[in-house]
Amino acid sequence: MSSRTNALREHYRWVIVAAGGLLGCVAIGALFCLPVLLRPIARDTGWSTTGISAAMTLAFVALAVGSMGWGALSDRVGPRIVVLAGALLLAAGLVLASLATSLPAFQLGFGALVGVSAAAVLVPLMACVTGWFDTRRSLAVSLVSAGMGMAPLTMSPLVAWLVQGQDWRSTLQIVAALVAGVMLPVALLVRRPPALAQAAATPHEPGPSVGQALRSAPFLILVLTSFLTCATHSGPIFHTVSYAVSCGIPLMAAVSIYSLEGLAGMGGRLVFGLLGDRFGAARTLVLALLGQAVVVLGYLYARKLGSFYTVAALFGFTYAGVMPLFAVIARENFPLRMMGTVIGGTTMASSIGMALGPVLGGLIYDAFSSYAWLFIGAFALGIGACLSALAFMRLPRRTLPAAVV
Repeated sequence: MSSRTNALREHYRWVIVAAGGLLGCVAIGALFCLPVLLRPIARDTGWSTTGISAAMTLAFVALAVGSMGWGALSDRVGPRIVVLAGALLLAAGLVLASLATSLPAFQLGFGALVGVSAAAVLVPLMACVTGWFDTRRSLAVSLVSAGMGMAPLTMSPLVAWLVQGQDWRSTLQIVAALVAGVMLPVALLVRRPPALAQAAATPHEPGPSVGQALRSAPFLILVLTSFLTCATHSGPIFHTVSYAVSCGIPLMAAVSIYSLEGLAGMGGRLVFGLLGDRFGAARTLVLALLGQAVVVLGYLYARKLGSFYTVAALFGFTYAGVMPLFAVIARENFPLRMMGTVIGGTTMASSIGMALGPVLGGLIYDAFSSYAWLFIGAFALGIGACLSALAFMRLPRRTLPAAVV
C-alpha cells in the first residue's frame, strides 16, 4: 500500500470521527427531545406522566431489539447503508409521533420507530470508529461520544425554545426536518474501516466464531455491566427537567441544568477517554462507575438552581465518561469482523437499562409525588455496575491473533 494511501486513510479516520459525532448528536437529540416535551405534552393532551414516559421506555426497548440486528447487518453490508436507513426512519418516526391523537399511537410512533431507528445510527457508528483506529482508540471513540453529548447543549435548548412559541406537534415536525436535512448528507461520509477490506481477502481467518464470542465470559459480563450502568443513570437523566420544575425552577432554567449535564459529559468523555488510553479502559471504567453511583445521590439534596448545577456537572461528567469505554473494551477483546454484532449486544443491554428509568421514574413520581426513591435505587444499581466491572477485570486477558482484524 502506498504511503499516499496510508496518509489519506490517516486523515480520513478523523473525518469519520467528525461525521460520527454530528450524526450521533442529532440522533440522540431527537431521541431525548421527549424529556423537554414531557410536561407540554401532558398539559395539551391530558395523558399521564407515566404514559408519556413509557414512550421513552418503549424507544429504548426498540433500540435494544434493533441493536444486534442493525449491528450484524452493518458487519455484512457496511455502516453507510444502515446509517442512511436509520436517518430516514428516525425522521419518519418523529413525524408520526407528532400526528398521534392517542397515547398508544404516540407510544408506537415515538417509542417503536424512533427507538429502532436510533439503533441503526448509533451501533454502526461506534463499531465503525473502533475499526478505523489502532492507536488513540479511546480518544477517538470518546470524541464521537462527545459529539453525542452535544445534544443536551444544542438540540434540547432548541426544542425548549421551539415549544415555547408553538405546540409540541409542530416542534417534533421541525426536529424531523432537521434530522433529514443534516443526517442524510453527513451519512454519505461514513465508510467501512480499511482493515475489513483486508480481512475479506482471508477466507479462513483464525479466531472465535460469532456464536462463541456471544457465549464467552467477557461478552456476558460486558453485557451485564452495560445494563446496570444505564439502569443507574437513565431515570435521573430523563427526569432531571421534570424534577427541577417540580422544585419550582422555571422550564428554561431546568433545561439549562440538563444542558450542563451534557457540557460536563463532554469533559467526562474526553478525560476518561484519555485515562483509558493511559491506564486501560477496564480499570478506568471501574473508577467511573463508582463515581457515578456516589454522585447520583446528590440529587436528593438539590433544591435550588445552584445545587442542581453542582450535582448535574458532577453527574454528567461521570455517567457520560463511562459510555465510550464499553466500545473500547469490546474492540480489545473481540475481532473487528464481528464488532457491529458485539457492540450491538452491549447496546441492547444498555438500552434495556435505559428503558427502565423513564417509566419507573414516572411510576415513582405518580405514587409518591417525589423522586427520592428514584435516586436511591439508582445508587444501588450503580454499585452493582461497579462490582460487575470488577469481575470483568479478574478475567484473563485474551490476545487476539494478528490476522484477526
